[in-house]
Amino acid sequence: MRILLVASSFNSLTQRVLVELRDRGHTVPVEVTPDGAAVRQAVARHAPDLVVAPMLKAVVPRDVWTAHRCLIVHPGPVGDRGPTSLDHAIHDGVDEWGVTVLQADEEMDAGDVWASAAFRVPEVGKSDLYRNELSDAAVTAVLLAVERVAAGATPTPQTGEIRARPALRQEARRISWEEDTTETVLRTLRAADSQPGVRDRLLGAEWFLHGGHAEDGLLGRPGALLATRAGAVCRATVDGAVWIPELRARTGPGRPRACKLPATMALAGRLPELPELPAPADPAPGFRTWSDIRYREEGLVGVLSFAFPGGAMSTDQCRRLLDAYETARTRPTSVLVVGGQRDFFSNGIHLNVIEAAADPAAESWANINAMNDLVEAVLTTTDRLVVSAIGGNAAAGGVMLALAADEVWCRSGSVLNPHYRRMGLYGSEYWTRTLPGKVGGALAARLTEEARPVSAAASLDMGLVDRVVDCGPGEFAAEITRLALRLASRDGIQPRVAAKKAEHERREAVSPLAAHRERELSRMRRIFDDPAASYHALRRSFVRKEDPPALSPDGPGAGAGGSADC
Repeated sequence: MRILLVASSFNSLTQRVLVELRDRGHTVPVEVTPDGAAVRQAVARHAPDLVVAPMLKAVVPRDVWTAHRCLIVHPGPVGDRGPTSLDHAIHDGVDEWGVTVLQADEEMDAGDVWASAAFRVPEVGKSDLYRNELSDAAVTAVLLAVERVAAGATPTPQTGEIRARPALRQEARRISWEEDTTETVLRTLRAADSQPGVRDRLLGAEWFLHGGHAEDGLLGRPGALLATRAGAVCRATVDGAVWIPELRARTGPGRPRACKLPATMALAGRLPELPELPAPADPAPGFRTWSDIRYREEGLVGVLSFAFPGGAMSTDQCRRLLDAYETARTRPTSVLVVGGQRDFFSNGIHLNVIEAAADPAAESWANINAMNDLVEAVLTTTDRLVVSAIGGNAAAGGVMLALAADEVWCRSGSVLNPHYRRMGLYGSEYWTRTLPGKVGGALAARLTEEARPVSAAASLDMGLVDRVVDCGPGEFAAEITRLALRLASRDGIQPRVAAKKAEHERREAVSPLAAHRERELSRMRRIFDDPAASYHALRRSFVRKEDPPALSPDGPGAGAGGSADC
């Protein structure tokens, strides 16, 4: 079937639906459409058998949905209506939510139902939930709807209770630091992550707060800042505290949108002297705190997990992760798992931090070198096996970080973007060695030039990953640990490590890593230092949410260091 996807952005759900449909043999063009007129033009251009809108803010024109079957993916259960349904679900603290595939109709979200799927709502931010549990449910519902359309079935009219929810505006998201409990503050922050954030006043200015994590060990005057940790700030509630990793300054009309930044960076020059508190090395069971990097051991397996907002990795984050990796290498393990968290693995360099820097070219150079140092450490680990565990999506340098390991395991719902072109970059992180080494030179060239997302299943078929773990997002960490323990217990692991070391030495003699790094970075340096290079315009449009140079899947959206999901 020829299925046209229309979407307001080439976001994670659009990419997931795209790759799942293509994996099943459908022809699936994609059009990023800013308004109804663009939807009309896209349909006329492609003449599809079916139109599917995974994430569309524009209204489908009547003349389109009366002439073509158009399916709308609504992020709410049957009967739910409104533009911020998922926000309401988290804000209200529901335990279960759903996705409904509707036929486009006169009234928004009121069309007949082709399919629906339910999912549990864990205590995570909206963007994490959207990319994972909701994405899994949406794919299930879309595939079922497509099957029903192909079989000549008819949709079911909506019956029962109709719940029309208004847009959840900033007035309803307001935090009262003098009254709200930690749990209330957390729900409010999670329901606005990553967009639009929660508008608030702090240190004499207005900010949008992004992200929220409970802290059980600190108390203070409600609303006061108590401490910092790895770029985040800890703020007191009436009965505890929360960590807020990122802030975005509120800018007035006509001014460029500010970058979302690590909180301490955004507050530079305003932040009072606060203690920088390291995360507890061995917190008591049930003790809640936040850390973006964690290490744990089970038997002969070490697990170095990390979770950076939006999957972006700044110079500082790369260096801290490298320090943690080097420490993990001193431990007596035979298998070291890197990753293993739900949601993003990595999207590479941190475009927001780069854009906000006084010298973006210099910060780009520092960031890419820090990424290279981290990848090189993984590539040169020859005394144990290293496994990359991709629990969510990965792109650009994040994919290449994963490929540096001996084995790459990913969750069945992951989407990989093993390319840099959408951000106008040649690429680095030793990709010219690792990507052809996994999939061959011809396929590596195609992946980087075509710049298309790839599903977990397709990644396994082409050899990009070595194992697909079929489980829910919440079960990924435990399942990865179980598989790693099984790998560590095999009799042949030491001969395999010895063979790995010998192969590394052989390859270094033929094509040393330093040569790959020098060639790649020389190309990147020319891009960074050229003010006219497309990278700078693409980066700016991506982080400031401006119209990109080209509104298409070949524009920014899944490149390096960021996410534009909810």
